[in-house]
Amino acid sequence: MTALYLTLLIPLFASILLGVFGNHRGAATFNVLATLAGFVASVWLALIVLKHGPLGGEAGQFHIDSFNVYLIALTALVGATTSFFSAPYMAQEEANGRLGPGRLRLYHASYQGFLFTMQLALTTNNLGVLWVAMEGATLATVLLVSLYRTPESVEAAWKYFIICGVGIALALFGTVLLYFAAARVIPDAEHALLWSVLAANSGSLEPVVMAIAFVFLLVGYGTKVGLVPMHTWLPDAHSEGPTPMSAVLSGLLLNVALYALVRVKILTDGALAAGGTHSPHLAGNLMMGFGIVSFTVAGLFLHRQRDIKRLFSYSSIEHMGLMTFAFGLGGPLATFGGLLHMTVHSLTKSAIFVAVGHASHIARTQAIEGIRGLIQTQPAVGWGLLIGTVAIAGFPPFGVFTSEFLLLSATMKTHPWLTLPLLSGLGVAFAGLFRHLHPMVYGERPEGQVAVPANMWPVVLHLVLVLWLGISIPAFLADWFNQAAILITGEGLL
Repeated sequence: MTALYLTLLIPLFASILLGVFGNHRGAATFNVLATLAGFVASVWLALIVLKHGPLGGEAGQFHIDSFNVYLIALTALVGATTSFFSAPYMAQEEANGRLGPGRLRLYHASYQGFLFTMQLALTTNNLGVLWVAMEGATLATVLLVSLYRTPESVEAAWKYFIICGVGIALALFGTVLLYFAAARVIPDAEHALLWSVLAANSGSLEPVVMAIAFVFLLVGYGTKVGLVPMHTWLPDAHSEGPTPMSAVLSGLLLNVALYALVRVKILTDGALAAGGTHSPHLAGNLMMGFGIVSFTVAGLFLHRQRDIKRLFSYSSIEHMGLMTFAFGLGGPLATFGGLLHMTVHSLTKSAIFVAVGHASHIARTQAIEGIRGLIQTQPAVGWGLLIGTVAIAGFPPFGVFTSEFLLLSATMKTHPWLTLPLLSGLGVAFAGLFRHLHPMVYGERPEGQVAVPANMWPVVLHLVLVLWLGISIPAFLADWFNQAAILITGEGLL
């Protein structure tokens, strides 16, 4: 359990220290070192789980299994690489006069606090603590969104706080209903919200109460996922907050919210299947409905964007809708594809936002019309944005293509009538991305546009990993995904 405690305590203590010394000259370096230490601890934890199986026991306060262990390592990896990008990026923001020492301290402390709350949400066995961790992540993100203190950023932060606050309140009510159902079959009240205990007794839970609880939790955590129509906070938060925040928000927080939703779906499916109801697949059908609507609406909205960060925030909504659809569809093939898509989307989208941050510094604007000729001004940034967009659009041989192909195959097998809407949505999203991308990368370079210092190695690392996962998934990762699919659906793919 030492690896688990280090994974949690490193970002916690780093947040406290940076809250005191975060405006010091070496704060950015300490932030990087802390995230690297957290990543090493998470890899250690993953190796232990890979070798010895799940950790925590049935009644433990922490529970690490094949489903969440790879998300823990992924969160630590993206947090570490983004911190490497954020160090020079935030220094440039300070040089441009957008930030002062006090706000840099707030940024560094909130960054580590954000990582801590996400890791706590992923590792806890208690669904009540999971809710608290999600609320903590919301508060940390609000501080990051409003960092620049412009009227637009304050408005975006307030909108985010209100919408996600309502969503998290609905999730709390769903958690209370879940406890009500559990308290009737689990004699020890202290264990009534432990996921491992609930999973072992899911067949005894009252199906009607569980169905109602799932609806509240779907809307509540679905707000954090960015599902339509609860998505309106996400584009504003992306466009007004600092770019490193966009990278971890899009690449990590949305995954954690979806993870919480899938955990509850497992319990609901068990209760409804054992209860003999007329709608044993209610949870999956609801997730499929929200997923396909989110996927379609976001794809259409890609065509209307004028801000580069809003453009890729709608791309995140599109892909989260696709993942939600995959987990709702169920079955080992769709679930395996959904798990792979969570991984490659996090890596690709965080890489894209790194490139977007540098592009906005080069052009001195986030407006798409003002970003032109990147390939001429700074080829590394132009190529990074181009290849990242090609990857996220689902071109082979990148991993996004592989995960989408698996999902389409599963859809054709179980719900063939939904294959055409999925293919149409992918085509619409592709067109929406590339109609904006071409002039930004290949357009005529404006006079006076010059290169800026750019740290592109996180982009290279992430895109190489996504390419690798598209060509050949490592055996240990495929085994993790297969074990997670067995946990979620009851049957494996391999």
